[in-house]
Amino acid sequence: MRVTKAQAQANREHIVETASELFRQRGFDGVGVADLMAAAGFTHGGFYKHFASKADLMAEASACSLAKSLAAAETLDVAGFIDVYVTREHRDGRGTGCTMAALCGDAARQTDDLKATFAEGIEHTLQTLGEKYPTRPDGAADEGRKKMIDLLSRAVGAIVLSRACPDDSALADEILEVCRAQMFASLSLNEVETE
Repeated sequence: MRVTKAQAQANREHIVETASELFRQRGFDGVGVADLMAAAGFTHGGFYKHFASKADLMAEASACSLAKSLAAAETLDVAGFIDVYVTREHRDGRGTGCTMAALCGDAARQTDDLKATFAEGIEHTLQTLGEKYPTRPDGAADEGRKKMIDLLSRAVGAIVLSRACPDDSALADEILEVCRAQMFASLSLNEVETE
C-alpha cells in the first residue's frame, strides 16, 4: 500500500518529534538510527526515505525542540522564565526539557551546521527574553541582551551541573536553589536600579 504525501509528512514529523525527545534524553551519540526508528514505530530501512543522514535528523530535531522551547519562553517574563526553568521538575524532565541544557555539550562536538542550528535557537531565546529584561532608562541599548546572556548562561549551567549529580544528591538541589536565588536577586537589584 502506497503512503500518501500527507501521511509521509506526518510520519517524518513523528520521527523528528521522537528523535528530539530521545536525543535530549540520551545525547546524539546515545541514539542509533535503528533504535530511533523502532521508538517511532517504523523500520530501520525507512529512515533514509525521510533523511539523508543522522546528522540531518539531528539538526532538524534540534531546531524543532529549540523552537518549542522558545514558544514556551515567549509567554513568560524573565522572572517567570527563571521560575519554570531552574527547577527540579525541569532538571528531571530530560526528554521534554530544554534542548540547550540537554545537548549544548554534544552540539559543541558536532558539525558547523548543527552548531549553527543551536546558535540560531540561542539567539532567538536571547532576543525574546532580552526584550523583557528590565533595564535602566539611561542604560546602554544592549544592556538587556548582556544581562540575558548572563542569566541564560546561569540557568542552563544550573540545570547541566544539577543533572551531573546523582538524582538523590543534596548537591543537585543546592545548585538549583542557589542559582535560582541569585538570579532572582539580580533581577530585584536591576529593578531597583531602574526606578
